[in-house]
Amino acid sequence: MVRLAVIGVGRIGGEVAYLSAVLGIADELVLCDTAEDLLKAQVLDLRHTGLDLPVSTDPRLVRDADICVFSAGLPRNPSVRTRADLISVNLPVVRDTTGLLAGFAGVLVTVTNPMDVNNFYLCTKLGIDRQRCVGFGGQLDCARFAVALRDRGIRAGGDGAAGGTWVLGEHGEHQVPVFSRFAGNTGTAVREEVLAALRGASMEVIKGKGGTVFGPAWHIAELIRRIAEDCRETVACSAVLGGEYGLSGCSLGVPARVGRDGILSIEEWPLDDWEREKMQEAGAFVAGLCAKAVE
Repeated sequence: MVRLAVIGVGRIGGEVAYLSAVLGIADELVLCDTAEDLLKAQVLDLRHTGLDLPVSTDPRLVRDADICVFSAGLPRNPSVRTRADLISVNLPVVRDTTGLLAGFAGVLVTVTNPMDVNNFYLCTKLGIDRQRCVGFGGQLDCARFAVALRDRGIRAGGDGAAGGTWVLGEHGEHQVPVFSRFAGNTGTAVREEVLAALRGASMEVIKGKGGTVFGPAWHIAELIRRIAEDCRETVACSAVLGGEYGLSGCSLGVPARVGRDGILSIEEWPLDDWEREKMQEAGAFVAGLCAKAVE
């Protein structure tokens, strides 16, 4: 039996709750949102599926959930240039909502942007073991990386996220596409071109339909499934670092084995010079934001 709590049931949170229900990932849902009309509407919409699934809106049940998805806050819109720009709006939301997670003993999946900073903040302020704080974003970036390569006729191959394409670093401007994991010579010019495309990938969707939904919701549901089923598979996700990749004081995208207890281990892959430099830049940038967030 898997009890899934979702804090913030707007565009992404609501879709994640729906997918988790219809795919049979969750056996019970606990939904929370400060927008009462939206919350009631989402619950009713779920009931109209006809699924035999308990859906509660009692916030006291969050702490006993096996997995909690934290997706409360403002999403990006065309006027928000980067995810990091949302820190002044969403960090207060995160601070105001931490009470719901007092005593929480499950696995926390952080979605709210800037996700890496919020994942670090929640881990630090709530005193949750870092293994149980999993930041979502890397799987989506990996899938976008695969699309960018296909559009340029570059074959990645291999196993893993999105067919062998991996993105580490920040879920934002300082993401690090890993070219050294697949065969073929990709020069610096091509790498920078692909990186620029990845940075702008979500904004194309946001400008066209108001926000991203299908991509993130699907990958979040897949992450929940991997955790709930104790798959122990390696995925790209944000983890609170304690020296891995020479970084600490931040949460950053890394390859990690995930299972029922959250992050089981972090894999430290050899990176080439370009990737290593980008990873260090990502760590420095995110660590700076994390330090300000928790001060």
